[in-house]
Amino acid sequence: MEERRIWPERGGLDPVLTRLYRPEGLERARSRAQAVLEDFQAIFGVPAEGLFSAPGRTELGGNHTDHEHGRVLAAAVDLDLLAAAAVTDDRTVRVHSQGYPSFTVDLDRLTPLPEERNTSAALVRGVAAGLAGRGCPLEGRGLAVYLVSDVPGGSGLSSSAAFEVLFGVIFNELFWDGRATAVELAQVGQYAENVFFGKPCGLMDQAASSVGGTVFIDFADPSHPIVEKIDHDFSKTGYTLCIVDTNSSHGDLTGDYADITREMGAVAAHFGKTVLRDVPLADFRAAIPALRGSCGDRAVLRAMHFFEDDRRAAKEAAALKTGDFDRFLGLVNDSGLSSALHLQNTWSIADPRQQAIPLALAIGGELLAGAGAVRVHGGGFAGTIQAWVPNGELDRFKTGMEALLGQGSCYVVNIRPVGGVRLA
Repeated sequence: MEERRIWPERGGLDPVLTRLYRPEGLERARSRAQAVLEDFQAIFGVPAEGLFSAPGRTELGGNHTDHEHGRVLAAAVDLDLLAAAAVTDDRTVRVHSQGYPSFTVDLDRLTPLPEERNTSAALVRGVAAGLAGRGCPLEGRGLAVYLVSDVPGGSGLSSSAAFEVLFGVIFNELFWDGRATAVELAQVGQYAENVFFGKPCGLMDQAASSVGGTVFIDFADPSHPIVEKIDHDFSKTGYTLCIVDTNSSHGDLTGDYADITREMGAVAAHFGKTVLRDVPLADFRAAIPALRGSCGDRAVLRAMHFFEDDRRAAKEAAALKTGDFDRFLGLVNDSGLSSALHLQNTWSIADPRQQAIPLALAIGGELLAGAGAVRVHGGGFAGTIQAWVPNGELDRFKTGMEALLGQGSCYVVNIRPVGGVRLA
């Protein structure tokens, strides 16, 4: 067994840990990895066969455009899920997650179970089913997994997508010799979330976590999305990326998210299409009077947002490629305004007293005083906002937001160049 031991504390993983967590994070990354491996052995009684990581993600452009086969700009961040794993022979996946109850998934049942909806077990089962359907051999084997996370749940950094990608990487590496591509693992994660977990979502979150770095993704054909890595060094822009948790709950918001896809779909159906990406913009604009009657004003406004933000995401990517960061920031602010006024995903009509995101946007805008950018982040209705803060104003911004929302609510994140990966 000794030859299987992985020793981060001896420095053997330093190059990959430095790449993922930056030089200033190396010491913490080394001790964290060592602790995960030691805890795995304490729980399961054997050394781990591998160490795996999947990052959270941040949406940089294209709010709610992916499910309409649109374009998005997203990036992996340096907050992640880290797991130790080993193959077993008991046909189950035994999962111990720090701070959460352990659970077991039977790999002989790879169909959705109603009692598992909205649980982590459903995601593991769905990822296993998705990979098995693509040819990954699962017969006669199982997994033991221990994981920790510094991606805050409900933070808008998509801990669920990171979880799906993490298990996709583990299965892919330990059972299939890494044959599945990063994009295929993202698609498997989306399948697990849609079919087994029961949440409608696009592919952006999983793709950003799986591919890593900054990516511009065109979902015109979701089965073969075009993924372009954008080479931009954000550390040289003079701005820091902050994700601010408004501490408002994502609970009971599935209907709000589903209403967006339903209403955009209704507009597309008016033209005999399934998604808005297939509707010509000129045809949509000409039909607005008729659409108001058949679909309602909110559906029209949400469709307007899609057409605007789909094109805006492409402009944001172009601005980063040419190094025009001021242009990028202007587009980010425009996207935020469109989300608030047209998409209307900053608060839920089910609880109009709770408007934490609009309040955070208002205070964040005051603190920035015309510099940088601020917008709703991710799915919306509750959760987080995103801000690009001038480096010299970071302490003041962080202090101001945490005075409003509580200590620790403002996360400073960096773009991570690597997606879901086996570290050892």
